Amino acid sequence: MGTWASLEAVWEMPAEKRIFGAVLLFSWTVYLWETFLAQRQRRIYKTTTHVPLELEQIMDSETFEKSRLYQLDKSTFSFWSGFYSEIEGTLILLFGGIPYLWRLSGRFCGYAGFGSDYEITQSLMFLLLATLFSALTGLPWSLYNTFVIEEKHGFNQQTLGFFMKDAVKKFVVTQCILLPVSSLLLYIIKIGGDYFFIYAWLFTLVVSLVLVTIYADYIAPLFDKFTPLPEGKLKQEIEVMAKSIDFPLTKVYVVEGSKRSSHSNAYFYGFFKNKRIVLFDTLLEEYSVLNKDIQEESGMESHNDGEGDGEEIKAKVKNKKQGCKNEEVLAVLGHELGHWKLGHTVKNIIISQMNSFLCFFLFAVLIGRKELFAAFGFYDSQPTLIGLLIIFQFIFSPYNEVLSFSLTVLSRRFEFQADAFAKKLGKAKDLYSALIKLNKDNLGFPVSDWLFSMWHYSHPPLLERLQALKTSKED
Repeated sequence: MGTWASLEAVWEMPAEKRIFGAVLLFSWTVYLWETFLAQRQRRIYKTTTHVPLELEQIMDSETFEKSRLYQLDKSTFSFWSGFYSEIEGTLILLFGGIPYLWRLSGRFCGYAGFGSDYEITQSLMFLLLATLFSALTGLPWSLYNTFVIEEKHGFNQQTLGFFMKDAVKKFVVTQCILLPVSSLLLYIIKIGGDYFFIYAWLFTLVVSLVLVTIYADYIAPLFDKFTPLPEGKLKQEIEVMAKSIDFPLTKVYVVEGSKRSSHSNAYFYGFFKNKRIVLFDTLLEEYSVLNKDIQEESGMESHNDGEGDGEEIKAKVKNKKQGCKNEEVLAVLGHELGHWKLGHTVKNIIISQMNSFLCFFLFAVLIGRKELFAAFGFYDSQPTLIGLLIIFQFIFSPYNEVLSFSLTVLSRRFEFQADAFAKKLGKAKDLYSALIKLNKDNLGFPVSDWLFSMWHYSHPPLLERLQALKTSKED
């Protein structure tokens, strides 16, 4: 009886209070669920102190321990940064941080001679202040992650000056894209009439395609140095492989990722007949600056020591070498090109745009509900930007969680398919060894809790991928 009475009391509350309470409740529910999953995985890090039998052939005990400690530190950092983020978000909602920032934006616009009729101008000021606040509050966490955790485990290659310069540059570039795009989107919504959601969706589709097209050529080079892969055996073999599957390759670049981190990666980009491949220098054993540094140090030491000591140092250097051999790089690219050949890229774009259209349609249905604005402290006005924020970030949050999990499951399936494609290219053996090397270079921990893995891993666990490749490798 008491429970029923409590439910009735909740239902009789004003709609805006029910909405506000539901948003907070769901936010904390998701946080507690994520924390529960993280603690399950953290228990794995703490208790799995020796290399499991099934891993003894692919990972030595020293690397296993380094990986375990690295992941433990990352787990601790993730817990505290996540806790801070949840508390910050809750306090912003409870104390009316969003309407306060909106009013503050109005004051700044007023000082510049723009009255309350200039909603888009005020919206841009709101975005500028909100992103500045987010950048400043996130800066200490980013600094700690880079210069304590990543530094401690040998990944960070940045100086403090480089880091700060990079942060400022990222903020400026973000504003140069965010503010014009947002102003045009808000204008389209304002003048679009009953079918504005169609025009808004088309606009965001065009913007996303343009950004994908220009990112690697005009935006990424602002932060990293891209150089064409030199002529040689590797480039020739990449071109031959691309031609064998009709991949319209035009250029191959090496990006100087080692000036930031020793983590490695590879990707391709471009539309239609203009595809480019980008390889991180840390992926290439022959090009990694980190390997050159190791070789120089070992050369100095072997010059000073006896012949026996020199051989021992050479062996250590060989074991410490980062990156993959040419055959392994080709296998990794075979996997990446498999995503293209199997249509994974197109499928992801289609899913993304279907989701975008659905969200804009639902936004059009909900934007007129005044109780949504009242729930977040907007009683006298319903700014379009605030409507986008409330509906996309808060009201859609349950849907976003379900969608995110579904895409994670789909992504793992795509990864297995891309591995299988590399198999068909005859790259199973080299991909097998490349996956082991990349896991070692990035200190990935190969043991995972099944529930944590199912919810979070967009790539299958290492052992599952190796098992799928093993049969072909042995043939």
